[in-house]
Amino acid sequence: MPVTVRIPTQLRSLSEGASEVHCSGATVAEVLASLESAHPGFGERLFDESGGLRRFVNVFVADEDIRFLDGVNTDVADGTTVSIIPAVAGGAS
Repeated sequence: MPVTVRIPTQLRSLSEGASEVHCSGATVAEVLASLESAHPGFGERLFDESGGLRRFVNVFVADEDIRFLDGVNTDVADGTTVSIIPAVAGGAS
């Protein structure tokens, strides 16, 4: 069973408008590489020049923030949902 990747509205132009896509991989890094392979353009939007996730990109595996797990090396079981969530800034002025 593949992994479901939830795509935020801001990136859906890269997934042909799909809010969810199915990818494969045993780790977050492999899932995101599969996403890039199937839908080119995600890599440059998610990763910085040094290959790390951009500061404003949050990734969750089954509702757990990977920053508090093993980062992009976090294991992903078949059937799991991986969510890409852009950071939101702002507030009242």
